[in-house]
Amino acid sequence: MSPQSVVQVATTEIGTPIGAMIAAASETHLLLFEFPHRRMIDTQFERVRRALDCELAPGDSPVFAMLRAQLDEYFAGRRREFTVPLHTPGTPFQMRVWAELQRIPCGTTTTYARVAEAIGQPNAVRAVARANGDNRIAIIIPCHRVIGSNGELVGYGGGLSRKRKLLDLEGRAEALSLFADGPTAARIGL
Repeated sequence: MSPQSVVQVATTEIGTPIGAMIAAASETHLLLFEFPHRRMIDTQFERVRRALDCELAPGDSPVFAMLRAQLDEYFAGRRREFTVPLHTPGTPFQMRVWAELQRIPCGTTTTYARVAEAIGQPNAVRAVARANGDNRIAIIIPCHRVIGSNGELVGYGGGLSRKRKLLDLEGRAEALSLFADGPTAARIGL
């Protein structure tokens, strides 16, 4: 590939209530959304470079405006699903795991074992945990919703305190949603 044809990917910092994050996007798709101090951040950047044969440089993308707006809604408790277009190349196994993570409803959790069962590989619990850790689209691909089989919070690239905050936020938003949609809501005019 000639130097003129190398794809340019924009990167930017995005502030969130749980700390600054780094986003990388083409003109049409989010490619990375991570915590900047994550141990694997350099590896994740390199994986994007290799997968897309691209150069990453500070800049802007129309995707960033969409991401910011949806994150604002999410952190305000008004959004439970994201519609930001994603491009997440990985191994076929990783992509199956990441697709399954996106099926976990907001306000709920599951275990690595259940994800392994859901993708038809019940003995691949450790491989599911690795793929979960290799997810480079934090929050949007909700790897924070996966907990240990004993119900404990385990493993999160952004740190367990951030994982707890995300789960607490989603649990409160889900409770408010159920309240707003239930019979009590009609009585109080919601």
